[in-house]
Amino acid sequence: MSSSGLPPSTIPIFTTVGSYREWRRRAFDERQTVGFVPTMGALHDGHLSLVKRSLLDNDLTVVSIFVNPAQFAPHEDLTTYPRTLPRDLELLTALSIPNLDRTASAVFLPTVQEMYPSGIDQDVTNQRGTFIEVKGYGHQMEGRVRPTFFRGVATVVTKLFNAIEPTNAYFGQKDIQQGLLLRRLSRDLLLSHPDPAHLHIIPTARDPKDGLALSSRNVYLSPLERQFAPTLYSALKEAQNAWSDGNDKSTCIRKAVERIEQKQREASGVGVEMKLDYVEMNHSDSFDVLEGEARQRSMGDHPIILSGAIWVGRTRLIDNVILGDEHTIVG
Repeated sequence: MSSSGLPPSTIPIFTTVGSYREWRRRAFDERQTVGFVPTMGALHDGHLSLVKRSLLDNDLTVVSIFVNPAQFAPHEDLTTYPRTLPRDLELLTALSIPNLDRTASAVFLPTVQEMYPSGIDQDVTNQRGTFIEVKGYGHQMEGRVRPTFFRGVATVVTKLFNAIEPTNAYFGQKDIQQGLLLRRLSRDLLLSHPDPAHLHIIPTARDPKDGLALSSRNVYLSPLERQFAPTLYSALKEAQNAWSDGNDKSTCIRKAVERIEQKQREASGVGVEMKLDYVEMNHSDSFDVLEGEARQRSMGDHPIILSGAIWVGRTRLIDNVILGDEHTIVG
């Protein structure tokens, strides 16, 4: 274990795959289950809810902190993404499940060179080495506006799964497409650590006052922008209610867009710029766009993803709700 230049921590920190695997081998020998929560750091209560779930489910829990350059396009916020390692370690150290006497067991903190031995360039056309794509599932929804994002996610998570060898892995519903795509990746690549049944998507953690989905990027919001940040969630809830009332998909989307446009006008009046990126309904298995005339009665309990993205100032916010039987994919 290397600790040179790292903040003090009572949790073991592993910066290389080799040092971590020595620790993991002991867990195998002792037949202990290992839960895994992959993060990019800047931890908040959403991340901590995933860690708590892992502590409940597993003998040991590993958290990775790695800002993955492969999932940032050249124009995106790789250099400015929040990095708060000392505070992250403090939060993990303070977290425990008293009745089980469990705390985070290890932090995996690799360098870019450790994760990408062949090097990495944010421009896909300049990249060399091995990368993972889940064909046919990465160009819809978030992939439509971030075309190289899921290639980067699939690649880094495959590497992390190979390194960590978790019994269970935990992802947040806020990034629902990511979680479902990775579950498919686990199935398609015949992974055993974790297998698809042990890749868990946990409900989105929200601000208890206004429902805003917790995100590391929320720190970008000014106090005035923060007042308008819950707009997307309220718009999605309006569409969800319309769906439950028997309206077709086109009507539901229109109601959500109208809600966002109303808040846009209010925000503009106080100098806050808001912009709609998208609101859409997609099948949870294929990510294909739902037909405009589709209604709840024609879909039954088949889970549908109602998702969207907006810009508030210079901050892009995403969110989603599940229509139908969410327990088949989340929980």
